Amino acid sequence: MVKVVGVRFKTAGKIYYFDPGELNIDVDNHVIVETARGIEYGKVVISNREVHEEAIVAPLKKVIRIAAEKDSQQAAENQKKEKQAYETCLQKIKEHNLGMKLIDVEYTFDNNKILFYFTAEGRIDFRELVKDLATIFKTRIELRQIGVRDETKMLGGTGFCGRELCCSVYLGEFEPVSIKMAKEQSLSINPAKISGTCGRLMCCLRYEHEVYEEKLKRVPKVGAVVSTPNGQGIVMEVNLLKEMIKVKLDEGDQADLKVFDANEVKIMKDAMVEECEEELEELKDLED
Repeated sequence: MVKVVGVRFKTAGKIYYFDPGELNIDVDNHVIVETARGIEYGKVVISNREVHEEAIVAPLKKVIRIAAEKDSQQAAENQKKEKQAYETCLQKIKEHNLGMKLIDVEYTFDNNKILFYFTAEGRIDFRELVKDLATIFKTRIELRQIGVRDETKMLGGTGFCGRELCCSVYLGEFEPVSIKMAKEQSLSINPAKISGTCGRLMCCLRYEHEVYEEKLKRVPKVGAVVSTPNGQGIVMEVNLLKEMIKVKLDEGDQADLKVFDANEVKIMKDAMVEECEEELEELKDLED
């Protein structure tokens, strides 16, 4: 086990582990740490605790110190300079007539580097822009191209649900989302209805994915042949959350629809098997 604290450098940013050493650090304390980018000012979101060695990337860098008042003032001053740098970079982008959209600017705590985040349709030759910015700010300059999901996370906004975007409030990292998740939740496969502000599939499709996957193991699919207390029939409709199914029973010359709990029925032939058999029959007919 390894003793760590979890630190974030941005709201809803990724959590990074650091070695607290002998320091006893509480949640919401600000700390000064050394990162790959240099000295940084971050907020503790996980207080002193022990985690398995597999959960960290060794070797852990140590927390330099708990932030003092002068450190907080320095961080606030950097935020003011970021706004000025943003305006300057916008002007230079226009002068160089570059097809890029500036999203955000970030100073490292020690002012050793300024990062400019932007989006663009393709590759951009920004070498002359970097030279101009380095001449103006007298420090290292880094331009970083980001995707639309990161752009939305940085800019923030309101989702279709009326709440602030999850990615800009608390999602530290993006997780994979697929059309399959929307299908399993019986949602309309209409891009306008299942896409977020960024234009990609909504992150919230993943929230209940595990629940739906578990229920899908217990509930027959539409088209499956099942044995019920009232006889054999075909599943016509499924309420996955309630684990209820509507079955068409074959009783003589009449078809009767009845509702059952999923645990009341037994699958005789899965819907996928039925579909495959039908396709094989069609192929045989074509061959004949």
